[in-house]
Amino acid sequence: MKHQTLDELQSIAEIKPLEPALPLSRTQRMERWAELLDENPSRCLAALHGTERLYPGIREQARAAGSPITVAFDDPLLRASGLKSDTYGEAKRFFQLSDWELHEIVCSCHAGTMMQGGWAAGRVRRIISGNRLLAWLRRSFLAH
Repeated sequence: MKHQTLDELQSIAEIKPLEPALPLSRTQRMERWAELLDENPSRCLAALHGTERLYPGIREQARAAGSPITVAFDDPLLRASGLKSDTYGEAKRFFQLSDWELHEIVCSCHAGTMMQGGWAAGRVRRIISGNRLLAWLRRSFLAH
């Protein structure tokens, strides 16, 4: 897909902005992302490499063409709701995710260099529903 500026697009097509939508809740944004990933569950998506080892400033700008984050950014509804790019930092901000949560969805250490859309959708849904055992373990180990 070739990315073009709004001015470039307006020279070749009639652009009608989406009507302002009601603000989506975090859960609604996450559910939309999972639905988009599940539209093509066998689609191969690029993973981001080693997000847990990147310096914070570099991690914020990290991206991979064709990643699960790109799937979200390609959606007009999520863009109209405020998703500004397909970078790690923007996904973290927009979906209100911790580094560990986003790492679970997009990092290569879980899936290798590529992952399927359905697999990524399952990871997004796991974050939505919350992994109670994992949360308990983190609280238990961090408390000591």
